[in-house]
Amino acid sequence: MGFVAAAGYPSKFMDFRWVTRREKGKSELNLKPPKIPLYISTSPSDVNPQELKQLFISCNHSCHRFPKLDPKEEAVDIDKLCVALSHSCVIVSLFSRPHLDTDTDSASLADKSSKHTKVPLWGNLMQKVMPVTPSNGQLVGFGRAVSDVGLTASIYDVMVIPSLRRMGLGRMIVQRIVRMLTSREIYDIAALCSEDERLFFEACGFGDDILGSTTMMYTKKVATDFEGNQMVC
Repeated sequence: MGFVAAAGYPSKFMDFRWVTRREKGKSELNLKPPKIPLYISTSPSDVNPQELKQLFISCNHSCHRFPKLDPKEEAVDIDKLCVALSHSCVIVSLFSRPHLDTDTDSASLADKSSKHTKVPLWGNLMQKVMPVTPSNGQLVGFGRAVSDVGLTASIYDVMVIPSLRRMGLGRMIVQRIVRMLTSREIYDIAALCSEDERLFFEACGFGDDILGSTTMMYTKKVATDFEGNQMVC
């Protein structure tokens, strides 16, 4: 299932890069960190909603700003996620080889099982030579922006699978989003993030608003009523 970006953002961009993966427990003097292939896409049609849902889950990222209000509600509503994608003006997705998105335990298990399982040499060769694309790769990173396509924009849902973090992938996503927005002369760009994500966005060039404004969220806890022309809380 593909999506069409919001009006005013018809362009798409694809890029292929290699990034260095950090592995724990291995000396940098004795073993160079392996490089992994990475495919960068800004085409909404490359995003599979089901795969994106799994990425949300693996990153422990919720679609809801207040997930504790309704514990029975699913963390990732696939229907609402599809609507959000269709109304996003910029979408950046990262793809890599499927076997690279597993955690340490899964990788160890795979290494053990591979000792007892013979894999055809031709299959290994094709896997290494064949370039990564959205059709044969695994979604490992994502980010999107919502904009009025004229003045302002906000960045949401920047995430990278845990096993590939601290490699600059998240910054790569944010930089690509910012580049696409500024190329259309949109410079008032905000990032909606938690306190834990604040340092990451500061490293990406974000900071406190020079006008001193802040983001306030509707909490659904305040009862309102109207008396004449005034609103009483």
